[in-house]
Amino acid sequence: MHAGAGPSWVVRENASRLVLLALYLRDRLGIASPTDLPRLRGVAPAPPGVREVDVQDLLERQWRSWWMMTVEPEAHPSPTPLALLESYGTDVALPIEGAELLAQAITPFAAESRAWAERAAQGYPRASGARHGDSYRAYAGTIAEHEREVGRRAHSFELNVEVLPFTERGVWWIGSLTIAVTDALRADPVAFDAAIHPIIAELA
Repeated sequence: MHAGAGPSWVVRENASRLVLLALYLRDRLGIASPTDLPRLRGVAPAPPGVREVDVQDLLERQWRSWWMMTVEPEAHPSPTPLALLESYGTDVALPIEGAELLAQAITPFAAESRAWAERAAQGYPRASGARHGDSYRAYAGTIAEHEREVGRRAHSFELNVEVLPFTERGVWWIGSLTIAVTDALRADPVAFDAAIHPIIAELA
């Protein structure tokens, strides 16, 4: 997406299967962070107290590192070479050092997590395909409104938007160039426009 000659903008909207997979495992493992990010709809949470506190803390640190690499891999490269986790095919690549506990913890959930992420990811193209062109207009209209408010063309920027099935409606920053938006909010044009406007104003 772009605004024509001069300053340009790019918005990439998706429901990444790998992001969905990481979030599913977050819920199933009882990972608390990011603390402001809601849980997924219809995913059974982990029972409380299944691990010692120090073990859970280490698991959370390893998951957060993997999460950042999943959301924005170029901004968060692995400090060590990556290796595919066999039970996940090509879906999960973890550092060969420093992710041992995470690899062990997520292995039992391989089949269910991959199946769930695949189903959830397939729902987004079907929904977006039903409103052809709406994705562009959703952002172009907000950017045009911002340009009128500030009296200038929008600055060039990039934004990645992950449309996800959270239990709460809202918008959250999950990376330096990436936000997460609840699918229910994305499907409400008026509410989505109001929610995305501050994000556009911050970037443009």
